Amino acid sequence: MTDEARSRPVSALIAAFLLAIIHQYLFYGKMAGVSYPIFVSLFYVFMLYYAKDKIRKPTGFSYTLLGVIALLSLTNALFHNWFFFGLNLLVIPVLIILHMTYLLSDKRPSWSRIGIIGNALEHFFPQTLRHWNTVLTIIKRTSGRKLQDERKQVLIKVLIGLAISFPLLLIVISLLSSADGVFKHILDEFPTLLDRISFGEGVVRVLWVVMLGLGFFGLVWGFVDSKIYNWTLPQPNESELELEPITFKVDPVIITTILVAINTVYVLFVFVQFSYLFGAWEGVLPADSSYADYARSGFFELIMVTAINFVILMVALLFSGKSNQLLHRIINVLLYVLAGCSTVMLYSAYTRLTLYEQAYGYTYIRFLVHSFMIFLALLLCLAAIRISKKEFPLAKCYIMLGLLSYVVMNYIGMDVIIANNNIDRYEVSSNIDAAYLSRLSSEAIPTLISFSRNAEGILDPYLQEKLGDMRQMERSWPSFNVSEYRAQRALENYFRK
Repeated sequence: MTDEARSRPVSALIAAFLLAIIHQYLFYGKMAGVSYPIFVSLFYVFMLYYAKDKIRKPTGFSYTLLGVIALLSLTNALFHNWFFFGLNLLVIPVLIILHMTYLLSDKRPSWSRIGIIGNALEHFFPQTLRHWNTVLTIIKRTSGRKLQDERKQVLIKVLIGLAISFPLLLIVISLLSSADGVFKHILDEFPTLLDRISFGEGVVRVLWVVMLGLGFFGLVWGFVDSKIYNWTLPQPNESELELEPITFKVDPVIITTILVAINTVYVLFVFVQFSYLFGAWEGVLPADSSYADYARSGFFELIMVTAINFVILMVALLFSGKSNQLLHRIINVLLYVLAGCSTVMLYSAYTRLTLYEQAYGYTYIRFLVHSFMIFLALLLCLAAIRISKKEFPLAKCYIMLGLLSYVVMNYIGMDVIIANNNIDRYEVSSNIDAAYLSRLSSEAIPTLISFSRNAEGILDPYLQEKLGDMRQMERSWPSFNVSEYRAQRALENYFRK
């Protein structure tokens, strides 16, 4: 074994603990801000450097997923929407693990197959935990080496002793200071470094670094030195039984029957209600129905029916058995009818929600439901293409559409759109929920300032309270956020008038 091969795991272990120290410095007791994209960049450098021999040939998906992760990590520094902030705490690490598995795993999983999730879980748990024992091996091997220079041996031993005694001294002195006031008074005469040290906080920080250091090393070395796991148990006498692989297929006659039955109801539904399904825009409503009643009636039911239709469509496209040419054409026609009726229902639900927003205002939930309906419509369009083109890569298109849609939702400026729509509603109806607008994130502050200035200070009390909260918040540089910085500057300039 070459010297480089011997030193590489030691170097990786040291780098892993340095990365863990940086992580606890950036995030312990601090809100994620500009620190998030900085750490993600450092993590990628660490992983790709030490597992560079395992990197597969770059593909379009690899670059796309890397771009998605980079853009999502930047949202912590650019925006301040609490919904996506919390959601990204889960989404970004999951995407990173999937990306690392796709790039570095010996199994070379396909990104459009469900198997990549299993491979990612395998690397995240058994492969990572397996190499915690490697850490002990590295320490034993390193400590057992004979150094030629006796002075270096003495120096290293002294450093090891200091490293061991330093945290022990901090703990002991902190405990003695808490137990004896005179002893603490004597220590107060010295530089007050210990005053800022908490026994509980020190333990948490040490555990933070140790656990993350082991985790980072185990993760990267799980790719460098992978173990092949066989999760399928061999069946007794499998060769004698000659078991056929289990496949899930639905008979085309059954699918045709289901499609004919439900399409009959859907066509009748659309035909009967088409006269007023979209008539609310022109003031044509069913008898004894107000705009609010129209907006509320059947909205969730239509969404549920559309979702059920989408499931039926997927089953028919992906799990349909073999059929003759005539029956195949009949199924395709029925699927187009199903997709068309689903689109009509989805549009009906969309218009109902729009009417409801015009009557009662715009909120996060209503905006997200609107966005989900648009996303579902795009899924239906892709499914419609797949009906006639069997070679169309539906799964890959769904994955790419999902990733890109999520990035768009992070960058679209949901709070600003909600603020502008509520302001437009106020100009028409003179109704506005000022308390709700004050709870929007800092991205909407410039818009609210402009509105309050033109509306005789209608939001000034809420904006002053917002400014007071911002001034009281103590922010270190890792928590710097562009949106909050701009919002506070805008508020200070507004109330300086």
